[in-house]
Amino acid sequence: MAKLKKEDVISGLKEMSMVEVMDLVKAIEEEFGVKAAAAAAAPAGGAAAPAGGAAPSEVSVILKSFGASKVPVIKAVQTITGLGLMDAKKIVDAVPAPVKEKISPSEAEAIQKELVAAGAEVEIK
Repeated sequence: MAKLKKEDVISGLKEMSMVEVMDLVKAIEEEFGVKAAAAAAAPAGGAAAPAGGAAPSEVSVILKSFGASKVPVIKAVQTITGLGLMDAKKIVDAVPAPVKEKISPSEAEAIQKELVAAGAEVEIK
């Protein structure tokens, strides 16, 4: 088998949905015995320190709970992400799960309002 180049992997990731990428990350974690969250948390903390306490320019919207009724939350996630119904359901079923990442704080607030209106519990990180 030919060795994959970094560019080939990135190109393949661009074609995947968020749910497919999350499944891939889980498979990599299991295969190699690593935890992706620990590696991602370190740079984020280091990057925030030089800003001198300023508000972050990019945040993530994390779905913490879908509340009493799952269907309106699935529909809201589908609308927000542009994913299909089944992919949106997978995100809601995997709570806590990221809905959107690396977005502006103002966009995150709008998404949070939409999800809260659907009955979800949301966190912005």
